[in-house]
Amino acid sequence: MNRLLLAAYPAPYRARHGDELLGCLAEAYPGRSWPPPREVAALVGVGVRARARAVADDPARPWWLDGVQLAALVLAALALVPYLQDVWHWALRIDPGEHAIAFHFAGWYPWADGPTRTRLLPYGLLPLVCLVALVRGRAWIALPASAAMIYAGATYGSSTLFGDEGKAGLGYYGLGAPLTARDLVLSGTLCAACAFLAVCRTGRLRRHAYGLLVPVALALFLAGQLHVTAISPAFQRGLFAVEVAGLLAAWVATAATGDRRWLIPVAAYAFVRLQAIVLRPGGFMGSLPDLVVLLLLIAPLPALAVAAQRRQRRTLFELP
Repeated sequence: MNRLLLAAYPAPYRARHGDELLGCLAEAYPGRSWPPPREVAALVGVGVRARARAVADDPARPWWLDGVQLAALVLAALALVPYLQDVWHWALRIDPGEHAIAFHFAGWYPWADGPTRTRLLPYGLLPLVCLVALVRGRAWIALPASAAMIYAGATYGSSTLFGDEGKAGLGYYGLGAPLTARDLVLSGTLCAACAFLAVCRTGRLRRHAYGLLVPVALALFLAGQLHVTAISPAFQRGLFAVEVAGLLAAWVATAATGDRRWLIPVAAYAFVRLQAIVLRPGGFMGSLPDLVVLLLLIAPLPALAVAAQRRQRRTLFELP
């Protein structure tokens, strides 16, 4: 189990120091397959900082290009979350019946029988295609998928290609008000980021390993197999924890490197979230106080900027 901790570190670090780290853990905690939680947190934190330094020291692409690609990845994942269960059921040809989330209980798949209109594809396929394409650095594939998201949201109620189910009411709350397919700010911002990346030479984009999609596959399985929906309080609190962990990781990476690339995805995320709150001030889930949510959205931007500035000053003082 200790080898799982090595996944937090970049590949060159694992090649040079992986065996040494495993040996130290085996010596410090004999007979244990997993170190204490405090040690796990410390090792993961060091791994995140090592990965951040490896990314910041990579001269193959400018920092702002990496930042826009990260922002597009965050927005694509944000758009996919409400439809995890829908995509899983569609891919495996499962009619969820009474477990359907804000959909009609029958007739919403081409192969299902029922009195309601059917649709050809689930809307969640669009952000999923966009996410996979961005992971592999294929902005020219992500761009039409994100443009189709705008079309699907703009033609709500008048098209059966993606149908009208899931676009009107329930969506992903997380840190703030609900986001549905009809929220064109989310899809529009994602499309703008993909267009910017497509205009740039796509060969310069970072190509992540397919292993980055493992958490996505796990989320699809959990949402579909366990019928976990985006309106479940447990689901919302779990996503809240994931989002806070992501913001903390961005702060750690910025503080370790002084690089400002992580400001871009955090800014894009905060922009999409805040506009949803402004448009639907009464749309909070109620699991957290409104002021806490607003502070969690606004505070990371100045915190990251200050962390980057302090790190840059420290680097200047450390130079001979």
